[in-house]
Amino acid sequence: MPIRAAVTVVLTATERHRLKKMAYGHKTPYQARKRATVVLLAARSRGNARIAAETHLHVDTVRTWRGRFARGGIPALADRKRSGRPARFTPVQVTEAKALACQVAAESGVPLSR
Repeated sequence: MPIRAAVTVVLTATERHRLKKMAYGHKTPYQARKRATVVLLAARSRGNARIAAETHLHVDTVRTWRGRFARGGIPALADRKRSGRPARFTPVQVTEAKALACQVAAESGVPLSR
């Protein structure tokens, strides 16, 4: 079985700054933080196995994010569009339904059974 060489990651100053903000930002979603951390460690010439051990991720996951960044930069770290049935309701309709469900029945004038 041939051993694959890890993809070399070289960061510009701007990319490094943005990735550090992603990796250490308290409001950054968890997955984005992990992905940014993987790329930052890869830029320090760490191997995939070592990055996986440090981040508690699978080696295949580390390899995936390292490769995606090498091919597409920071935008490649975002989730890809997933397949599936399109949504039936718009976000506005969902919000209106939730607001209606949270109203007290006496305020809306509709009987509780409706």
